[in-house]
Amino acid sequence: MGEFVRIDIEGGVATIRVDRPPANALARELSLQLSAAARQVAADQSVRAVVVWGGERIFAAGADIKAMVGYGPEEVASDVGALEQACRDVEAIAAITIAAINGYALGGGCELALSCDLRFAGQDAQIGLPEVRLGIIPGSGGTQRLPRVVGLPRARDLVYSGRHVDAAEALEIGLVDRVADGTDVYALAVEHATAFAKGPSLAYAAAKRALAASDRPIEQGLAVEREAFVALFATRDQQEGMRAFLDKREPKFEGR
Repeated sequence: MGEFVRIDIEGGVATIRVDRPPANALARELSLQLSAAARQVAADQSVRAVVVWGGERIFAAGADIKAMVGYGPEEVASDVGALEQACRDVEAIAAITIAAINGYALGGGCELALSCDLRFAGQDAQIGLPEVRLGIIPGSGGTQRLPRVVGLPRARDLVYSGRHVDAAEALEIGLVDRVADGTDVYALAVEHATAFAKGPSLAYAAAKRALAASDRPIEQGLAVEREAFVALFATRDQQEGMRAFLDKREPKFEGR
């Protein structure tokens, strides 16, 4: 895919691998490659679930501070815009996405993880938005997505303090969905992604659209849900799922 991001696909599961040693710092070029990878995966009909992974040592430690220290508003707008777009592109993938977090997921790394549907963390994980300690704030979606995941009071605590949370606290507050031994996190994410890949991908995509509308006024959210629900009755997967239920057998979904 590029110098810092690659895609591996097996069994309907795509892994978007961030690889910029030593810390996977999210410089502009990496963000652009991440955007391209997310769009490629989203357009690939063979992909039915996605894992975003930074490797066994670190998910992503945020922005490249050495590069940013001399920036003014115009220069930084380009960098933060590239990462914001990358997060939006990951979030826009119709398939279910899982962030597999080893080590640090800080700043932009946390924002990238928040762009995924689910987050699995190793016991060694440290997650947070420490930007305030640098005299700035999260700029690629952290202040918007974090409250949707953990609630506004907890989001205020994390953003205002800039503190890191460990895996146990992240699980307690709902910031991550599973915790495992660090060496098992990626395999666990792939295992769950594989189960999703065998499931009703059209229903998952519809559920994602409906859930994304849950922060709108209730009338709008209900309209999105109803439209998505009704549209599924034109799919073969709906017929297969219901017939399999009546036949007392496991359904074989095709994504059609």
